[in-house]
Amino acid sequence: QVQLVESGGGLVQAGGSLRLSCAASGRTFSTYTVGWFRQAPGKEREPVAAMFWRGGVTFYSDSVKGRFISSEDISKNTVYLEMNSLKPEDTAVYYCAARPGYYALGPAKDYDYWGQGTQVTVSS
Repeated sequence: QVQLVESGGGLVQAGGSLRLSCAASGRTFSTYTVGWFRQAPGKEREPVAAMFWRGGVTFYSDSVKGRFISSEDISKNTVYLEMNSLKPEDTAVYYCAARPGYYALGPAKDYDYWGQGTQVTVSS
């Protein structure tokens, strides 16, 4: 099993920034993909970013491209999502997730392990 623990959500004004963290522990794989998802009330969980752990490749949805950056700190087994130029429509619960292997941006159903989620609220 892989355990994922998220932190870093909160309330921010439009135009501001937040950084989410996703710390992994437990079973590790030689290659895996870490995905970032968000779910707003009444909406489906949507992918916003994905990155190859130890692979240096990232993918972003069109809605966040150019504003969000996913990065990793291998020494800390942690993945980050830096969110800049935040908009009210970015308000959602954000989740990190992991799946063995390297894959591009994909749906939530393809991921095996999930963090608990963290609320991000952007005020106008």
